[in-house]
Amino acid sequence: MSTTGSESSSTRFPIRYALVFWLFVLSAVAYLDRTNISIAGPHIGREFAVDNTHLGWVFSAFLIGYASFQVPAGMLARRLGPRRSLSLGLAWCSVFAALTAIVPPNVRGALWILAIVRFGLGAGEAAMYPSASQFVERWFPIKERGKANGIIFGGIGVGSGLTPPLVTAIILRYGWRASFWFSAAADAAVCVVWYLASRNTPEEHPLVGQAEQSLIATQRTLVSSAKVHGGSSTSKPPVPWGAILRSRAVIALTAGYFAFGYVAWIFFAWFYIYMAQVRGLNLKASAAFSMLPFIAMTIGCLGGGAVSDWIAARYGLRMGRCLLPALSLAITAVLLVVGSRAHSATVAGVLLACGAGALYISQSGFWAVTADIAGEYAGVVSGIMNMGAQTGGACTATLTPLIAAHFGWEMSFIAAATLAVIGSVAWMAINPGRTLAR
Repeated sequence: MSTTGSESSSTRFPIRYALVFWLFVLSAVAYLDRTNISIAGPHIGREFAVDNTHLGWVFSAFLIGYASFQVPAGMLARRLGPRRSLSLGLAWCSVFAALTAIVPPNVRGALWILAIVRFGLGAGEAAMYPSASQFVERWFPIKERGKANGIIFGGIGVGSGLTPPLVTAIILRYGWRASFWFSAAADAAVCVVWYLASRNTPEEHPLVGQAEQSLIATQRTLVSSAKVHGGSSTSKPPVPWGAILRSRAVIALTAGYFAFGYVAWIFFAWFYIYMAQVRGLNLKASAAFSMLPFIAMTIGCLGGGAVSDWIAARYGLRMGRCLLPALSLAITAVLLVVGSRAHSATVAGVLLACGAGALYISQSGFWAVTADIAGEYAGVVSGIMNMGAQTGGACTATLTPLIAAHFGWEMSFIAAATLAVIGSVAWMAINPGRTLAR
């Protein structure tokens, strides 16, 4: 039977969606690695005899490592391809998750050792999303990139949402160190599956049919090496740093994603502690409430990606990619202010969770635009953009407890809301139809 044409399209499940589903799983595991320390944080604080401000330094160490290696990770993804670069990053993460579990509290400089280990974990995690962005650019036609990124980043909500009850259960039964051994094992397992199942391009994958290859090849590329440099598209010319760093869209994306990261990391680093210490919930209730923002994030990612593609198909790429994120960030700002001022812990938890969901409606827009404008350089450009987000996250990991200590937790959320408004405005400067080559 022929593998071409509409008949093949209706009978063969697209391999690109099977692989993007596994990236969803990888994304969930990546956020287990990141957010488990916020659940273990109170236990670590007691064992290492540190307060929230010093614990914030440990949170920030991860994000500084993560941000610092975004651009190198993007370059690595372009050179090695998403299969090998992501496998390497996952293996690295497995080692450093295990090292987190063995840092002794009674040695000299124990807190700094823990911070260095978390920095190393962040460096390994840096491979995740630049590699995923390079994968989407190579494996998905333009009209499906919003949906593909929505699926990938939906894993953030699932991983972060399952982390509080899962890690709480592990800690209560086996202690906080066991949660990091669990993370190390999960990293190793998903790494092996990804390496065996994936390939760098659809042309290399033995299970991709001719119809799927043709669909991807004819609709995926806005920018090629040949367009940017006037050379052969089969070579790998130098990265066009001048065009990238001068691009108004890249600057605006990075600024907007800084704001996104600042807001997001309030939920990843401090929401569990906020519900426990400020709103007065016990360990299990805090874990249950801490799931709400991440459930909302999952819905926001999946829905936002699909809606972005739908709007883009009907009203143009700029409307689909830019209007939706701008609106979602503005709504996030309102919900953060209203939620933080609520008197009831239940109302506050629900409204703030809705703010997290609104925020993640914008997620796929950021990553789809990097693939749209950068083509072959999607991993590099997304790395620059994501460096902005993680710098924002590092700021909130440290600044949130400081602002709360001096001005109250309500002001911490108002500061995040202000940045969300700035992120919304940044989208006005972005045109996804204008590529780096033009």
